[in-house]
Amino acid sequence: MTKAFRGTYTVMITPFDAEGGVDLAATADFVDWQIAEGIHGLVPLGSTGEFLSLTDDEKAAVAETVIRKADGRVPVLIGTGAESTDDVIRYSRQAEQLGADGVMIIPPFYSTPTEDELFEHYRRIGEAISLPIMIYNNPATANVDLTPRIVERLSRIDNVRYIKESTMDVTRIRDILDFCGDRMTVFGGIMGFESFLEGAEGWVAVGSNIMPREMAELFSLWADRRDFDGARALYHRVLPVIRLVAGHRYVSGSKAALAMMGRPVGGPRPPRLPLPEAELPSVAEALTRSGVILDKAA
Repeated sequence: MTKAFRGTYTVMITPFDAEGGVDLAATADFVDWQIAEGIHGLVPLGSTGEFLSLTDDEKAAVAETVIRKADGRVPVLIGTGAESTDDVIRYSRQAEQLGADGVMIIPPFYSTPTEDELFEHYRRIGEAISLPIMIYNNPATANVDLTPRIVERLSRIDNVRYIKESTMDVTRIRDILDFCGDRMTVFGGIMGFESFLEGAEGWVAVGSNIMPREMAELFSLWADRRDFDGARALYHRVLPVIRLVAGHRYVSGSKAALAMMGRPVGGPRPPRLPLPEAELPSVAEALTRSGVILDKAA
């Protein structure tokens, strides 16, 4: 798949079975459902996919399952982030061999690399693969901030062509596009809808695990049909779900919501815990307010 990436991409949960193992059958079913609902792309093995809690064999199995099941219907970008540059290269080469359309790479998240170290990290990865690279800026979790000027420098690496900009400051999108020109395409993260205002061509969303059709439609209304009033109205409708999976509940809240919808995907892996019982009514309320139909048997 050689088309430019754009639209709403789900940063996927990883389904687990009752024993806590990766459930590949549920993963395949989830991919089919997401695509049938109209999602524009899929990103397994990101933070929402609990990549740090998976073994190498499990990561490979999830990547292979998603790529195979998607079968070219939508782009698949594999999360290949790791602390070690060599590990990122290994995961990224594997993603390319499996047929991924791209990779999404968060910076090293413990070593607090300098700007020169960040550049060398991504340069080495870029030279090791031919896939497009989406860099991922989330300083709240990565302990590293890819500022617009750093992004401009990284955009000089041939296949660093996308960024998931996941801060609360949408003016960064303005600056990235100003500094990088057509060398960089921006996807929003936390502030997805607001990012469209500043020129983002897509959104890597958590909430689309729960509402793929609506989150994809939100982008299409804005970017393709130029129905700004319709997009804004839909945004406010789905805002309870977007808020539900913000902050620390992005994994546990998503999985609790899917269970209430009759799409059980297991709980999170430690150190994450399932949502406390006391928080479940707020999940149901957010889903109901956003128009999601709950499964009464769940």
